[in-house]
Amino acid sequence: MNHLSSLSRTMREYSRKKSVKYGVPFILFIVGGSFGLREWTQLRYQFSQVKGVSKEEAEKMGLHKAREVTLEEAYEEIQNLDIDNWENKRGPRPWETNEEQK
Repeated sequence: MNHLSSLSRTMREYSRKKSVKYGVPFILFIVGGSFGLREWTQLRYQFSQVKGVSKEEAEKMGLHKAREVTLEEAYEEIQNLDIDNWENKRGPRPWETNEEQK
């Protein structure tokens, strides 16, 4: 019993010291963080080796591009837009109902 009380007293004395109170959790955080980061970076490098699918595989899955869009085609579409005639339409506010907006 005497051994248990002396151990208890020693632990109480150490818990009052700032180096133990703040240093031990800090060291545990740093060491634990390094192990956590190791797992995250392992996932990053594991999935960086994954290759994309080919066009044939994508078409089998139902994914296909409609057409290739070039910069010139996009520029021509933008030139054809009528940007001078427009109307500002206000969206609904969170506190308004649909009847109040109209």
